[in-house]
Amino acid sequence: MSDAKLGPKQAQWIIDHADRYLSSGGTDGHIYKMKPAGGEEMEVPSLLLTTTGRKSGEKFIFPLFYGMSGNSYIIVASKGGAPAHPSWYLNLVANPEVGVQVGTQKIQAIARTATGAERAALWEIAIKFWPPYVAYQEKAGDREIPVVVLDPIA
Repeated sequence: MSDAKLGPKQAQWIIDHADRYLSSGGTDGHIYKMKPAGGEEMEVPSLLLTTTGRKSGEKFIFPLFYGMSGNSYIIVASKGGAPAHPSWYLNLVANPEVGVQVGTQKIQAIARTATGAERAALWEIAIKFWPPYVAYQEKAGDREIPVVVLDPIA
């Protein structure tokens, strides 16, 4: 992931978080303290996802909150409830082989979008690690927010 750069158009708090995560090699930043709008401060696990740009072919890093299902990581393409999917999601749909850093551990994974009953079950996991996803889905309207499974490559 050394040739990767932070994904474009990120909020300053995301840039700061990613910089801390990267500069520490993952010893700082894995657990992120955040206060969601109208909520109490909570600790959320975060990973660094590295995708390949669908247009540029460049490697981009995105810090994301995650949960687990078996040995797989679960991430959510919420974009805060925006009407369009985030760029990282479009990138991994085009090129599902991704890099994942969780704390100091780095792995390669294959990304896939959960559907049907699997998505419903994983959504329940997601709203436990980040409850604001419920409000994001309401805000997103007709766009079903994708739940992505990152299956480690053995």
